[in-house]
Amino acid sequence: MAASRASGQYDLLNLVLDTTPIIDNHAHPLLKPQFMSQHSLLSIATEAHGDALRDTGSSLAHIRAVKQLAQILGCEQTWEAVSTSIEQKRAASPTAWTQRCLEGIETILVDDGLGAPEQAEEYSWHDSFTTSECKRIVRIESVAEDIIARHCIVAKETYLSYPDELIRSLGKLADDVMLAFKAEIKECLDDSEVVGFKSIICYRGGLDIEPKDGFLFDVAKLDLGRIIQAHATGEHDFVAKKRLQDRLVNQIFVHETARLISESSSPFKKPFQFHTGLGDNDIQLVNASPSFMQIFIRDYPTVPIVILHASYPWTREAGYLAAMYSNVYADIGEVFPFISRHGQESVIKQILELCPWSKILWSTDGHLFPETYLLATTQVRSVLKTVLGELVQTGQLDERQAVTLAQDILFTNSKRLYNLPINTVLPNYTQLKIAAPIALRQASPLDKLRTMEAKIIRVCWHDYTSSARCRLVPIKQVYKTLESGKPLTISITKACFGLLQNDTLIPQTNGTGAYSMVPDWSTLKPGPVDGHVSVSATFQEPDGSAAALCPRTLLRTTLAKAASQNLTFLIGFEVEFLLLERTSGETPEKFRTKRHDGHAWSRASALADWGREGSLGSAADEMLTCLADAGIEIEQFHPESAPGQFEVVLGALPPLEACDMLLHARQILESVAARHGFKMTVHPKPIAGVPGSATHAHMSISTESGNEPEIYESFYAGILEHFCALIAFTYANPTSYERMVDSCWAGGRWVTWGTQNKETPLRKCEDGHWELKTLDGLANPYLAIAAVLAAGTEGVRTRAPLKWGDCTEDPAKLTREERGKLCIDTMFPKDLHEALAALSADQTLASLLEPELVQRYIDSKNAELEMLDAMSSGERRSWILERY
Repeated sequence: MAASRASGQYDLLNLVLDTTPIIDNHAHPLLKPQFMSQHSLLSIATEAHGDALRDTGSSLAHIRAVKQLAQILGCEQTWEAVSTSIEQKRAASPTAWTQRCLEGIETILVDDGLGAPEQAEEYSWHDSFTTSECKRIVRIESVAEDIIARHCIVAKETYLSYPDELIRSLGKLADDVMLAFKAEIKECLDDSEVVGFKSIICYRGGLDIEPKDGFLFDVAKLDLGRIIQAHATGEHDFVAKKRLQDRLVNQIFVHETARLISESSSPFKKPFQFHTGLGDNDIQLVNASPSFMQIFIRDYPTVPIVILHASYPWTREAGYLAAMYSNVYADIGEVFPFISRHGQESVIKQILELCPWSKILWSTDGHLFPETYLLATTQVRSVLKTVLGELVQTGQLDERQAVTLAQDILFTNSKRLYNLPINTVLPNYTQLKIAAPIALRQASPLDKLRTMEAKIIRVCWHDYTSSARCRLVPIKQVYKTLESGKPLTISITKACFGLLQNDTLIPQTNGTGAYSMVPDWSTLKPGPVDGHVSVSATFQEPDGSAAALCPRTLLRTTLAKAASQNLTFLIGFEVEFLLLERTSGETPEKFRTKRHDGHAWSRASALADWGREGSLGSAADEMLTCLADAGIEIEQFHPESAPGQFEVVLGALPPLEACDMLLHARQILESVAARHGFKMTVHPKPIAGVPGSATHAHMSISTESGNEPEIYESFYAGILEHFCALIAFTYANPTSYERMVDSCWAGGRWVTWGTQNKETPLRKCEDGHWELKTLDGLANPYLAIAAVLAAGTEGVRTRAPLKWGDCTEDPAKLTREERGKLCIDTMFPKDLHEALAALSADQTLASLLEPELVQRYIDSKNAELEMLDAMSSGERRSWILERY
C-alpha cells in the first residue's frame, strides 16, 4: 500500500505533521474571481502551458491531484467531475472554498510580481485566510522593469521633441534608472511589510551570474541605455511587454540588490530568493542549476540566499550549497504538486542526504487558483509522513528528532530566517507527548480522512464465529455524510451476532431488529489494499446505548472494570500463519502445502527466494511493507516450523488497540498473500504431524504496581482458576483442539504455569509479563482477551493465591506425584463440547462478563459444532481453510 504511516508508533509524528501550521515562504497571489475563467485550471498540477497542457491529463501528478481533489470535493475521480465541482464551490461560497484550500497555513510570503497584477488580489487580501498577516517578497525584475518603462516614456517624449538630446542623455537615463532602483530597494529594506526579495534571472539568461569583481558595470549600463533608446526611437516597444531580456542588464540589478542587502545597517539581513530548476518552457533550463550560483554566493557571504523550488531536478546541488555555505537555504516547494509522489519522496530524501534540516524551508508556490495551495499542503504532509516514518523505522532518527525536523521545515526555519512577527508558538516535544493522546482522540474523522488517499472505507467487525466482516462505503458518501454534520452510522441486522460462517441463523435468533454500527475513528488505518482505509466498529441499540452483545464493547467495559482496580494492560500478539499454494483444479483440494525445501524455525534458507517473483519471500516482503505503511509496529518476523509457515510479532498496545491492530494485520496479510497467488490461513492445525499455528498473546500489567508479586500472582491465579472455561473463548473451534497436544511447545493440556516454559499454557517471562499460549487465530480476540482479563482482574480483587507451583519441566512428563506437588491436577477440556460445558458451569466468569453475551456465545458455538460435526475431518479441514 502506498499510504502514509497512520497509526501505532507514528501517531505523535503524524499528529505533528497534520497539525503544524505552515509558513509558506514563497507563493503568488490568487486571481480575482472575474479573471479566473481566463486561465486554465489544468495548470494547478503542471508548469506546462499552451498546447502542452493537452497532455497533462496523463501525468502522474495530474492523476494524483484529481484523486485528492475528488476525495475532498466528494465527486467522481475524473477531471470533468472535479472541475465542475470546483466551479460549483466557487459559485456557492468562494470565500469558504478558499478558506478550505488555505487551511493550516500560518502565513504566506507573497511574490506579487507574477504578471498581470491587475488580475491578482493584493498580498494583504490573503490575510483573511491565514492565521498571521501575510508579507511581501519583492521581485526585483518587476521593480526594474517598471522603472525602465517610466524612463522609456520620458525618453520617447524627449526624442520626439529633441532627437539629438536623447543621444547625449542616454548615459544619464541609465544612471537615473539605477538611482531609482536603489532608492526603491532601500525603501523595501526599511519596509516591515517586505520580508525578502526574489530574482527570476533564471528566466532571463540563467544563473551563471558574472562575478562581482570584474563585472562589466559600464557595459551593462550602456546596454540599459540602448534598451531605452530602442523604445524611444520606435525600434522596440519595451513598455508594451515590460520584459527585460538583456543578460548583463539583468545581472546588474541582481548585483545591486545583493550589495544593498549586504550594506544595510540592520543586523537582520532580508533574504534574497532565486528561482532555480523547475519552471515553464520560458526558462533557460541548461542554466537553471543552482551550482552556477557558487561564485555569486561567495561574493555576498552576508546575504541570506534562498534557492527555490527544490532546484528540481538538481535537488542534490541545492542541498550541497545549503550545507556548505552558511548563507544559503534550500526551499523544497513547487514539486508539491507538480511531480509524482515517488518524485516528491525522492526530493526530500535527496535534500536530507547532506543538508542540515535547519537550512531547509518549504513553500507551496501557490498561484492563481486556491487549489494549488490545497494540493501542495495536503501532499507535503502525506509525503513527510512516509519519509520521516521510514527514517524513524530504520533508526536514522528518533521520534523527537523527526518531530523537530517536521516543525523546523514547515514553520520554525522560515520564521527565524525572515524574522517574522508571528505570535504562534509550537509545542515542544514534552508538551506534545502529554497532549498527543487527547488530540488524537479529538481529531475529527474528516481531518484524518483528508490525510489519506482513499476511495473506499471498510467498516469492520468480528462476529462470534471469528469471521471478519465489513461494509464498504465510497469515500464520496463518507464525506457527504460527515460534512453535513451527521455521524456515519450503518444499520445492521441484530442477527449479525447469531450468524454462522455460512450465514445460517442459529435457532436462538431471528431477522428482526437492527443495531447502529458506529465507526471508532481512532482506529482508522490505511489498507488492506491500495485505495482502501479500514475502521473498527462498535454496535449500539437504536436509543444510542451500547449493544450488550458487541464484542468490542465487552472488552471496553472489561477494561473499565479493571481500571477501577487500578489495573491497566499491554497486549502483544504473535501471529503465526501458513501460506498455501493454490491448486489449478487438477485435484479436489483447493490448496496444497508448500513443497518442503528445508523450511524450518528461523532458518535463513527459508528466506533465500526473497525478491524472486512468485516466491513466498516476495510475498512476505510486501506483507512487511504494507504492515509498516499501515502504522503497525513489527517487532520481529521469522519462518516457523511447518512448510510455508511464518510468524509476525506485533508491538505491545493497550488491549483494545492491540485487538484492532491484530485483526487489521491479518486482513493485510491475507490480501497480500492473495495478490501473490497464495492462500494465507490461521488454521490451528492444517498439516498433521507438524506444529500448528497459534496467536500467542504477551500480557503485561502496565500499572506501576504491575510488577509486584502480590499483584501479578493474584492476576494470573485468577486466570488459572477459570482456565477450563476460558479455553472455550481462546480455543473456539473444534480444529483448535487438534493443536492441543503435549510436548510440542503448544501449551499442552495441563492447567499450570512455568517460568520461560513453552510447554505450559501460561509462560512467565518476567515479573508481570506473561505469555498466553492457548490462543489461536480462530478465536474472536475481543471476546478471548476480555474473558482472560476479567478472570485475572477478579483474581486481583479477591487476592487469589497462586497455589500452582512454578513448573520448570514438561508437565506431561511429570509423574502424578510431581504434578501433585505443583498443584497440577486439572486437564483442559479435550474438545469444544467440553469447553462450552465448562463455560456454562462457570457462573462466576459469566457474571464478570455479560451473561447474555456468554449465553449467545455458547448458543452460537453449539450451532457451529452441529454443523461442523456433520463433516468428515477432511471436509472440515478444507472448509476451515477456505474461511480462515
